[in-house]
Amino acid sequence: MSLTDRLLEVKPCDPADYDAFVVDGMRLGLILPAFRRELESFPDVFHTSDGKVTLAPSLVGHEVRTRTVAACLEELRQKGVVPGWRGEMYPVAAGFQSPSLFHVERAASILFGIRIYAVNLCGFVRNGDDMSFWVAKRSMTKETSPGKLDLIVSGGQPADITLRDNLVKECGEEANIPRGLADNARSVGGISFRTERPEGVLQYIQFNFDLELPNDFTPHNTDGEVEAFDLWPVQTVLERVITTDDFAYDSALVVIDFMIRHGIIESDHPEYSELLLGLRADMADLSGAY
Repeated sequence: MSLTDRLLEVKPCDPADYDAFVVDGMRLGLILPAFRRELESFPDVFHTSDGKVTLAPSLVGHEVRTRTVAACLEELRQKGVVPGWRGEMYPVAAGFQSPSLFHVERAASILFGIRIYAVNLCGFVRNGDDMSFWVAKRSMTKETSPGKLDLIVSGGQPADITLRDNLVKECGEEANIPRGLADNARSVGGISFRTERPEGVLQYIQFNFDLELPNDFTPHNTDGEVEAFDLWPVQTVLERVITTDDFAYDSALVVIDFMIRHGIIESDHPEYSELLLGLRADMADLSGAY
């Protein structure tokens, strides 16, 4: 196995292969045929045609759209079409800074293939020249990647909260990192990809943060989403990413990004340029007039 094998887990997909999800004349998502057929049950809400699913133009305003789409999704949930219901709303928008056109249940975001976001925290400890990395093991009850290895903190970006406030919230819930410590986290860029998963098209931008933690700090989970934490030397973490698929597929990419930024994967590594390109897929061609 190799580091670039991790990139294959988020192999890019071509938007032309899917039905476009169109709102206000903008392509905001990508829909698989199976879900399009489910949406055809709601002709007053979703207009389907060759290669396109359009939110009905008669639905005007954020509240009306959110309420109407939620009612459709609740029916589909009862049919088992929307598994892993979270009760958490994600914004549907042309971009991260663009105004939300409506909100949608988190579990349905991948079904509509909209662009979604997350925050990640790489927690590490220095001891002289040595560096160690906090690794979490996800609970077996998690909807996604149960039992996989993960970062000390990671979480989706819901509607109506800033990235920084969401990060602080997740720090408290997942690792019991107090706000005074979490506020020291540094924004260090991110990763992005567009790939097909069994549920739908996943378009993901993940914002990464680094936090150097004190030697005497031990994380404790408070929301039931993490089974255990371990502090490993960075070389052990990297070896686990290379030789196994024990890490959640997206968290493995964040780990690789961390290793590059901290010089653990150096520029003379044979896969270096391929990794740089693969960690930040260009998704700028999706939204816009359609």
